[in-house]
Amino acid sequence: MFRRSRIILGAALTAALALTTPAAVASAAPPPDGAFPSPIVLPDGFQPEGIAIGSAPVAYFGSLVDGDLYRVDLVSGEGEVFSQGPGTNSVGMKVDSRGRLWVAGGGGGDGRVVDTRSGDVLANYSFASAPTFVNDVVVTKDAAWFTDSFNPVLYKVPIGANGALADQNAVETIPLTGDYVQEQGFNANGIAQTPDRAALLIVQTATGSVFRVDPATGATTTVDLGGYSLTGGDGLLVVGHTFYAVENGLNQVAVFDLDRDGTAGTLVKTITNGAFDVPTTIAAFGNRLYLTNARFTTPPTPDTEYTAVGVRR
Repeated sequence: MFRRSRIILGAALTAALALTTPAAVASAAPPPDGAFPSPIVLPDGFQPEGIAIGSAPVAYFGSLVDGDLYRVDLVSGEGEVFSQGPGTNSVGMKVDSRGRLWVAGGGGGDGRVVDTRSGDVLANYSFASAPTFVNDVVVTKDAAWFTDSFNPVLYKVPIGANGALADQNAVETIPLTGDYVQEQGFNANGIAQTPDRAALLIVQTATGSVFRVDPATGATTTVDLGGYSLTGGDGLLVVGHTFYAVENGLNQVAVFDLDRDGTAGTLVKTITNGAFDVPTTIAAFGNRLYLTNARFTTPPTPDTEYTAVGVRR
């Protein structure tokens, strides 16, 4: 989910290639907008890339350095590492309806599922060996779907009845066909569902194009964005018919009105903020969007400061 063609794996990857959710916070109605601090301060040297937010005002961040996961109370801004990483990247992430955190494993070629309260790893899945960069994930009602920026495929992890996690032998590799053509550099990056939940959307960083993917076949068609090209296209988010796409190198979010089946969209506005510093991924809570500042143009050190930024939608 970072602009991998521009700083191939970046200095961030070169360096590295328990806060329990309070019941009162989790169940409370969202406080007024001004009650949410921004920026959110993350640990020095953390090198964040992914962000995920579920139904509670709690955000989860992953480290490119060692895969550690950091949890933040959006009301207080307080947080801590709640799950130790495997020593490889944690990249895109999503919280499912059961409160489990699905994590894309970047250069590790894998993914994992983490209990958001205990930090325990509930499942590990191996997808591919090098060269690979498992970049982002979206969770649907019956599967989790992962992108690979180095290979023209999606990885499907089925989810069984009552949310049962699949075994490794149930994992499927779905080739991307149709309009999608693999290019040099970073390719399939952010992933989301169409508004009607019938298909998937992926952005190809190398070209700035967005594709609609038939999850049954992997067949792709180019989404008509009225000629708009997503420069440095990275994290994606769909809320209703609103499609948010992070353009990391431009320090902005392009916002589109998307049709129901995700075949066409119209640019509505772009969101910028002086606190953006190569934002990569995006999540929402209430009327706010949250983006990680990956700071890929800043050489990473153990003392480099990192933040996430909250902005109004």
